[in-house]
This record gives sequence, structure tokens and C-alpha cells, in this order.
Amino acid sequence: METQAAAWRGVAACLCTTLLGLGLARFAYTPLIPALITAHWFTPGQAVYLGAANIAGYLAGATTARRAAHVCGVRVALRAGMILATITLLACAWPGGFAWFLLWRFISGLAGAYLVVLASPSVLPLLHARHRGLAGGVIFLGIGLGIVVSSTILPSLLRIGLPQAWLGLGAGGAILTVLAWPFLPRDAAAAKAAPGLRFKATRQLGMLCAAYAATAIGQVPAILFLADYLARGLNHGVASGARIWMVFGVGALAGPLIAGAVADKIGFVAALRGLWMLNVIACAGLALSASMAVIDMSSAIIGAGVPGAVVLVLGRSQMLCPPDPESRRAAWSLATACYALGQVFGAYGISYAFAGGGNYGMLFATGAVFMAVAFAAGEISSFSLSSGPRNT
Repeated sequence: METQAAAWRGVAACLCTTLLGLGLARFAYTPLIPALITAHWFTPGQAVYLGAANIAGYLAGATTARRAAHVCGVRVALRAGMILATITLLACAWPGGFAWFLLWRFISGLAGAYLVVLASPSVLPLLHARHRGLAGGVIFLGIGLGIVVSSTILPSLLRIGLPQAWLGLGAGGAILTVLAWPFLPRDAAAAKAAPGLRFKATRQLGMLCAAYAATAIGQVPAILFLADYLARGLNHGVASGARIWMVFGVGALAGPLIAGAVADKIGFVAALRGLWMLNVIACAGLALSASMAVIDMSSAIIGAGVPGAVVLVLGRSQMLCPPDPESRRAAWSLATACYALGQVFGAYGISYAFAGGGNYGMLFATGAVFMAVAFAAGEISSFSLSSGPRNT
């Protein structure tokens, strides 16, 4: 009983890691983009490239996190990730120019990937199997919580000044680090073998990872441009950008729990199929309509899909690999790296298109196309080449 209680304390600590590493260090940047541009810290193109630098750091972290954990231990790597993520938020309070921000946004992405890749696989095996779906949903609530909290406090902080907004985020990161510090998963929860040396991905897992990468590209336009679209594209102002980002965050808050519950009822394959279909419709809605009702609904759906996809792909990837803990960690690391690669490709490609004169409608339409690609790749992944369909 005490072991399960300790495991749930670990789940709470992992919630803090996703709240800091993704909710604050990554997604809180989106509602800051209009303010950064308005205050002349950066041009629109530079502000978007800084968002892409964070995603590039996420890719670097996703591909090195397991090696770092093998060298220094899971708990040390997680603590280092939380400290680094907090430092990056504090460092951005100084307007040191594009190169300064480029460095720290890259590091924040790297730290966030360490927290995502290492936290949940280290604590979920300690729980009873019947509770792992719920626990995974709780852990990834951090994404939505970070978006909602930052959307709530940033407008007030921005009225004082941009440095104060960054300092406020950094203070939140420091509090989360202190709260999680004693309860982060211990090294004993991780395999001691050298990571990745014997793992071989199946074709089904490969197609799932391809679908996850396409999902990442499809999410980029909303993640990077949604707040700016309302604030500058539709001329509704910075406060409106923060409000729509809160709507996105409310969706992200509900997404992981809904995704886990639906997967328990109808299986991961069907749940992923529904997620991709809804996201195609939502991205198309943003591309075709300026109605606030359509924008609100689409934003909530895409917001729910960000952590919802994480929960569903995590669960599905564990079914498509050998049952030993190291293979499961390797499968999740591969999926995370593919997601990061998709977001790097999408962020830089879409940023380039936007800086070259692209419009918001074109960006959101691109998101719809890649969500459709994800749906198609997911359908291929749901069929085994040797044993027929697998629909759970």
C-alpha cells in the first residue's frame, strides 16, 4: 500500500515536470509573441524562429535523454531538467537580443524533452496496470495547466512589463522544482542496461511514429500562431490573443483525461482515429472561418489534441514493442524524437513560409493537410503485416 502511495507521489512530481517543461517553458511563449513584437524586442519573423528554436532543443533532448539518464541517473537528469527549464525562463527577462534568446529557447526545449522522455516511463511501471491510464492522464495534465495558468497571469504581468512576465514564469518554475524535488522517480525505476542498443522498431511502430510526426507538423500552426492570429491577424489585440490561448489551454487540460477514458472504452487505435479526424476538421475551421465561435471550438479541439495525442501514442507504442521495460522506454523515446523532428520541420518550414509573406489561412490549412496524413499513417499502423488488424 505504501509502495502505491509513493508511486502516486511520483505521479504528482511528474505532473510538475510536464507543467514546467512544457506548460511553462514551452507553451507559455505563444501568448508572449504579440507582446515581444509590439515591444520591439523582435520582428515577427524572429519571434517565430525563437519558437522553432525551442522545438529544435526538444529534438536534441529527445535523442539524448535516455543516454543522460544512463550516465547520471534518472532522478539527477530530471532534477537537472527542472533547474535548467527554470533558469531559461529567468534568463529571458533580460532583453539580450536575438542570439541570447535563441540560446535559452533552445535550452528550454532540451530541458523539456528530458522531463517528458524520462518522467512518465520511470513512474508508470510502479503502479497497478489498471491505474496506468489514469496516471498518464494526470501526468500530462501539466501541459494544459501550464497554458491555462500562463494565460491567466500573463496579461496582468505584461501590463507591468515583459521582464516581469518572464520573471513570473521563472518564479513558478522554481516553486514547481522545489515541490517535485523529493518525489521524482528514483534510478531503481529505470533499467540499468545501456539504452537503445538492442531495440528494433517494428513496421507498425514505425508507421505510428510517422503518424505522430505528421501530427506534430499539423499542430505547429496553432501552437505558434493562434494567439498572434487573434491579436494581430484579426486586430483584436494582445488580450484577445491571451484569451484564445486560454481556450486552447482548457482543451489541453481536458484532453489527456478524455483521451485516456476513451481509449479504455474503445481502444487506442479507434481513439487515435477519432482524434485525427477531429483535428482535421478543427484546423480546416481555423483556415476557413473568422467566426469567434468556430475559432473557439477549433482551438479547444486542437488544444485537447496536443496532450491527448501524447497519452494515446504513449499507450499505443507500449503495445507495439516487447514487454520489457527497456524496450518500452526505447519505443517511447523513438516516438518522442519523431514528434520533435516533425515539429522542427513544421516550425522552420511554416516560419519560413510566414516570413516570406504567407497568410494565417494558408498556415492552418497546412495543419489540416498534415492531420489527414497522420490519419492515413495511423490507419496503416493499425494493421500488422503478419497477423492482420490490431484494434486495441
